[in-house]
Amino acid sequence: MSLTLYGAPLSPFVRKVRLYLLEKGLDYQLEIVSPFSQPSWFRELSPLGRIPALRDGDVALADSSVICQYLEEKHTQLAPLYGRDVEERARVRWLEKYCDYEVAPLATFGVFRNRTLKPSMGQPCDEAIVQAALVDKLPPHFDYLEKTLGTAEYFVGERLTLADLAFATQMINMEHGGERLNAGRWPHLAAHYERMTARESVQAVLPGEQKILAKLAGRS
Repeated sequence: MSLTLYGAPLSPFVRKVRLYLLEKGLDYQLEIVSPFSQPSWFRELSPLGRIPALRDGDVALADSSVICQYLEEKHTQLAPLYGRDVEERARVRWLEKYCDYEVAPLATFGVFRNRTLKPSMGQPCDEAIVQAALVDKLPPHFDYLEKTLGTAEYFVGERLTLADLAFATQMINMEHGGERLNAGRWPHLAAHYERMTARESVQAVLPGEQKILAKLAGRS
């Protein structure tokens, strides 16, 4: 097995790559590297110390988007997850970037970090940050994504792409922080999230994440 992914399972960006690998049918090994305390050698793979990183034989890469694009271009014989033509690929990259740069700071670093990670480290949850994310900042993003999705099952090209994985991975972290999409206000996004969490790829990673969450909460 030549692919080794480095990172922590609860990271949405690590999860995004794991889901991509599973959907592509690519075998890999996950080596746990925390975002908080990292071995010195990890900087050779990820100069900024961010997770995930990937080693593929002699190739070392960092950044979830770079990793997925590399794998997409290397394994062209497998079903595409970046769209089927130049227009679809552009839309997928835009939505992936939108989820990574606009939704992630709120759903993961706002809700999940305060509700779940900080208490596990003995730090207080800043509920004001959580509420600002939920009430003021996330809704405009959800409005945009609800309109973009419309009644389609997937964001781009009527088939699964990385855009769907990028959105779902942030919603998983938001749910790990005790919050879910309001199905009354964003019915299409909520239905999309239900479809995504029912996929075999997501079901393959969630049990392990639930065990980690239970340990963080002191339930095991």
